[in-house]
Amino acid sequence: MSTAAPFVNLDRERAYVSDLGRAFAGALVFNIPLLMTMEMWEQGVVMDRWRLLTFILSGLPLLYGLSYYAGFSKRRGLVNDALDTAVALAVGFVTASLLLILFGVLEWDAPPREALGMVALQAVPGAMGALLARRQLSGEGGGGDTDEEEASYFGELFLMAAGALFFALNIAPTEEMILIAYKASPAHILALIGVSILLLHLIVFKAGFAGQEEADRPAAAFLHFTLPGYAIALGVSLFTLFLFGRVDGHSVAGVVQTMVVLGFPAAIGAAAARLLV
Repeated sequence: MSTAAPFVNLDRERAYVSDLGRAFAGALVFNIPLLMTMEMWEQGVVMDRWRLLTFILSGLPLLYGLSYYAGFSKRRGLVNDALDTAVALAVGFVTASLLLILFGVLEWDAPPREALGMVALQAVPGAMGALLARRQLSGEGGGGDTDEEEASYFGELFLMAAGALFFALNIAPTEEMILIAYKASPAHILALIGVSILLLHLIVFKAGFAGQEEADRPAAAFLHFTLPGYAIALGVSLFTLFLFGRVDGHSVAGVVQTMVVLGFPAAIGAAAARLLV
C-alpha cells in the first residue's frame, strides 16, 4: 500500500496540472473579447477604485458558486471549492496581465494604479472562464457527469445571474449600447422586452434547465423561470451599468432604456447559462 501511494499522488498532481492548463485555456477563450476591447482598457484606468473593488468583492461569491457547480478540477468540498475559486482568480489575473502586455496595452512603466485597474477589471471574467474550462474544454458535459452538484431552483437562478453577467460585461462598456438606447423609441423598447422574454423562455427549456419538466405547464414554467430569469437579467444589467458609470447624470427614463437594451444580451446569457455550466 505504501508503495502505491507515491504513484497515486503523482497521478493526482498530473491531473491537477492538466486541470490548471485547461483553466488558463478557459480564461483565454472566455475573456479574449474583453481583453481586446478598447473601452475595457479605458474603464480600467478611469473607473472609480471603489466601483472596481465593489465588482471584485461581488464577484467572489459568484466565482465560488461556479466552483461549487463546475470548478476547473474534480476536487469537491468547501475547502477545495474555495481553493479553486482563489486559483481561478489568480489565473484570471495572470492571463489578463500577460495578454495586455503582449498587446502593448499595458506598458512596463505604467502607473501601478492604471495597471492594476486594467488587470483587475479583466480578472473576474477570466476567472469565470477558468472555472468553466473543465466543462467546456474537456468533453465533460453537464448532463452526464455524476460528480457535479445538481442545481436547486435557487441554484438555477444563480446560474442565470452568472450567465447574464458574463454576457452583459461584453456589451456594457461599449458606446454602441448607449447609441442603441438613444435611438430606440418606446415601441422599440417594448418590442425588445417582448423578444428578450420570448427568447429566454425558449432557450431555457431547450437547454434543459431544472424547470424542463414544467414545460407541459406553460404558465408555471413562465412564472417560475422565465419571468424571474428576465428580472435577474435586468438587475444584472443595472448593476453593470452602475459599475461602468453608465447611470451617472442620466434621467430615470434614459437609464431604464439602456437597462432594457443591455437586458437583451443579458437575458440570452441567463437563458444559455446551462449550456455553459
